[in-house]
Amino acid sequence: MGCTDKVIEFCKLSGSGNDFVCIDNRSGQFDDILSSPSRAGQFARTICHRALGLGADGIVFACEPEIEGVADIAARFLEPDGTEANLCGNGTACFIRWATRQDMMDDEEVKILTPAGVVLGEPLDDGHVRVCIPMPEDVQTGLELDVDGRLIPCDFAVTGIEHVVTYVDDIDLAEVGRLGAAIRHHKRFPQPHGVNANFVQVLGEGEIALRTYEYGVEAETLACGTGSAAAAILTAKRFGWSGDYALGKKAVLVHARSGDILRVYFTIDGEGRVTDPCLDTIVRCAYSGEMCGDLTHLAIQPEAD
Repeated sequence: MGCTDKVIEFCKLSGSGNDFVCIDNRSGQFDDILSSPSRAGQFARTICHRALGLGADGIVFACEPEIEGVADIAARFLEPDGTEANLCGNGTACFIRWATRQDMMDDEEVKILTPAGVVLGEPLDDGHVRVCIPMPEDVQTGLELDVDGRLIPCDFAVTGIEHVVTYVDDIDLAEVGRLGAAIRHHKRFPQPHGVNANFVQVLGEGEIALRTYEYGVEAETLACGTGSAAAAILTAKRFGWSGDYALGKKAVLVHARSGDILRVYFTIDGEGRVTDPCLDTIVRCAYSGEMCGDLTHLAIQPEAD
């Protein structure tokens, strides 16, 4: 099986079950793709397709920050459906592991400029990568959504990405496909963007199991970084977890569908405000290589009118 001459170098990594393709665009060679929603969409849909492309939950591009001194590097995130995301927790963790090993930046604390703001990250010695995301916004608890005549109690927060969290007795029986899609497209939230739908089972104080239906993927994923952060924070607020959890001294453990456990830290002050959210996720490098020209030819072609 031969390949044509035109290739794209990449690295494929997994963050607790979320897999991403990382590509170096610091030279600007993909700016023409990233500046065109149509071409970016075609590129992402082609590369992320699990049968016809590399297969991934998203693509992360390394770029030069537009403003010097704001960050060490910039990241752009494309979803499998071709849309661009403001942030991706596990994608950022994968990006940090890849970029530091490629000597794009130091392997200590790094600053990454994202559409959601500057994110701090750091590779840890135990195989995890720590990602400190922007402070949660628009935190709402005690909501109810009418889904097919059924009232579903839930909470909401923006942890760089919009997340709804609802609670179940048995995570294995959660109707993630049906209810997840209904919540993701619920009329209460701005459309067509919508929200990510998270299902949480409380396993005990400071420990939860999580399943997430992600927009952009339009299906359940094996893990979600910003969803883990939102779920940990909102569950702690709903059930009144205080002490070391509220002081950021003890992590909320989040069991992902992949079997990995993410660690989420944050602080909650006396007025209930949440600050300093960080998540630790396990990052594994799967493989690196060059996309054959047969694939890149399909990926970089603009869509037909």
